[in-house]
Amino acid sequence: MAIFEIAGGKFLYDGKPVRLLSGAIHYFRVVPDYWRDRLLKLKACGLNTVETYVAWNLHEPEPGEYNFSGMVDLVSFIETAGELGLYVIVRPGPYICAEWEFGGLPWWLLQDPTMRVRCFHRPFLEKVDRYFDVLIPKLVPLQCTQGGPIIAMQVENEYGSFGNDLRYLEHLKDALRKRGVDVLLFTSDGPSDLLLQGGTMPFIFKTVNFGSSPKEAFAKLKEYQPDKPLVCMEYWNGWYDQWGEEHRTRPPEEAAAVLDEMLQLGASVNFYMFHGGTNFGFYNGAGCREKYLPTVTSYDYDAPVSESGDLTEKYFQVRDVIAKYAPVDPDLLPQPIPKKAYGKVELTQQASLWDAVDQISKPVFSTYPETMENLGQDYGFVLYRTELSGPIPEAELYIQEPRDRALVYLDGEFRGAAMRDEPQNITIAVTSEVAQLDILVENMGRINYGPHLLDRKGITCGVRLNNQFQFSWACYPLPLKDLSALKFQEKPGKLPAFFRGTFEVDEAADTFLALEGWTKGVVFLNGFNLGRYWKIGPTKTLYVPGPLLRQGENELIVFELEGAEEPVVEFVDKANLG
Repeated sequence: MAIFEIAGGKFLYDGKPVRLLSGAIHYFRVVPDYWRDRLLKLKACGLNTVETYVAWNLHEPEPGEYNFSGMVDLVSFIETAGELGLYVIVRPGPYICAEWEFGGLPWWLLQDPTMRVRCFHRPFLEKVDRYFDVLIPKLVPLQCTQGGPIIAMQVENEYGSFGNDLRYLEHLKDALRKRGVDVLLFTSDGPSDLLLQGGTMPFIFKTVNFGSSPKEAFAKLKEYQPDKPLVCMEYWNGWYDQWGEEHRTRPPEEAAAVLDEMLQLGASVNFYMFHGGTNFGFYNGAGCREKYLPTVTSYDYDAPVSESGDLTEKYFQVRDVIAKYAPVDPDLLPQPIPKKAYGKVELTQQASLWDAVDQISKPVFSTYPETMENLGQDYGFVLYRTELSGPIPEAELYIQEPRDRALVYLDGEFRGAAMRDEPQNITIAVTSEVAQLDILVENMGRINYGPHLLDRKGITCGVRLNNQFQFSWACYPLPLKDLSALKFQEKPGKLPAFFRGTFEVDEAADTFLALEGWTKGVVFLNGFNLGRYWKIGPTKTLYVPGPLLRQGENELIVFELEGAEEPVVEFVDKANLG
């Protein structure tokens, strides 16, 4: 047992002064086989602490149903860190941002049309308390006060960037304390008056988040907390990518220089991120300021340890800086994880969505298009289908409030795409007595930050021809969790379509899937959702960790929405992040 505390303006661990040199690694963005590898690389860089968020939406995927196994075995991740002699900082939310779907909040909160989040709204707090009743007892025995590695936990996350409900923050603080949390509690916010006033509480330790200008940031923190240690809880040494934008990087020497300045000031620091990992599946979030911008599948973050676990130039420059202030032991580094190019794979079988929809979905009939949440669906796609009676001279088709991208088909023929927040220009004409209208809507990630968090998906308002709303719909939920019912054929089918192929692996190694010539879709490897691809970039490859491969035959299914030059993909040995 040990005590981690603040005294005399310093952190003390069992009475001895300690500076926190920490890095963020999210267990849920890394396959468990690689947790130890990534943590060893963190420790070999001279860091003594690992920090992680806790993703509520992964741990309670359905109301009252909990999962703490496999990639979300939080306890095993923390225990592994402890075995390696690392301290652990836990940020349990309930909201985490993290460029993660809905900021870590579970989708099913949005089934309540009156829901309000991140404030003292009792229906929300009842759900938080129920979740904490399960989560917190798993963390309590891992606290340093009980012989574990956890030294601190965060209350909410950057709350001042969202609201100023002190009653809500007090509820969360009390929720942690009464469930047995007795380690240091803290908040983290941007270094400005508005954010620090909105996101902090009396008698709770305050930290700040920033990527540059540490003197100015810490000066502002001192105005609110003059007698406590200086901590940058999120040092943004890199940044994330969004679809359709340029790949973002930060020069290693610049990141190292800002770190040096912080350490000269005597501050503690947590790298956000030290190792970013991957937004597997449908779990990427989205930003929404001027417009909606979903995050890409890779969460490489231009971090010191790359998405696939490689040491970057930033790693070595950061390590050189840390070595000026703390012991560094490069001998701790594990052997590099091998990369392999398995070559091209031909996807010889196809299943058109139009043939397969009744195999993998059951329709819900409704007067109007139902949102994804009203259909009881978490992620993926919804196919909306109705009949139009003709004749109809040319009319403008308008999808009102699509969330997020809609593909329109008339009698199976593609007529156009509509993206939320962008102008729509789709016209149709019906020359026969009746025509089938299909609209396939993709949830591209719920907003994870800012004032628009309540981001319901699917068609959230209605569909019009000119000003006439169209009624009587069949809504097909397509979460794509189980594709085993698909019936593949050797001949091509109409798009959208599932493409299937197999390939042999003698020895499993990390690899990267290149989809040159493909347009947009999702990839499944041996039933595991690797994530989304999109030709607009910036990322051009999907990371495939070796543990996802099987020795012998492997199955690859690509759900392509719009078109592929040829049904061939290639496994290469280098990432292309754009």
